[in-house]
Amino acid sequence: MLFKFEKIIVWQLAMEMGENINTITQRFPKREQFNLSSQAMRAADSIALNISEGSISQSNAEFKRFMGYAIRSLAELITCIHKAKLRTYISEQEFNVIYKDSFELMNKMIAFRRNIK
Repeated sequence: MLFKFEKIIVWQLAMEMGENINTITQRFPKREQFNLSSQAMRAADSIALNISEGSISQSNAEFKRFMGYAIRSLAELITCIHKAKLRTYISEQEFNVIYKDSFELMNKMIAFRRNIK
């Protein structure tokens, strides 16, 4: 038995993204523990959290609103990884992988939100 949101592909991808970001941010300098690493983890976790919360909404309009929050959280995460690359906490290769995955997830989330009737 699964909750409704556990079947949603963008939720599954967002969960994976959150775990990947958690692993990466553990390598950030200790001074970033309550700054960039915390912000990146909260943004990444917020993506899946908003999808799941929206999926149990009473209306499709509310679900769309929560998908908007999830999309905004992903945009925030992308800014965090740009900052991490500029501060050389992640390599260019790591950045490219996260950026590509984020771009694909963003497109899927936008399409998913558009199809909520």
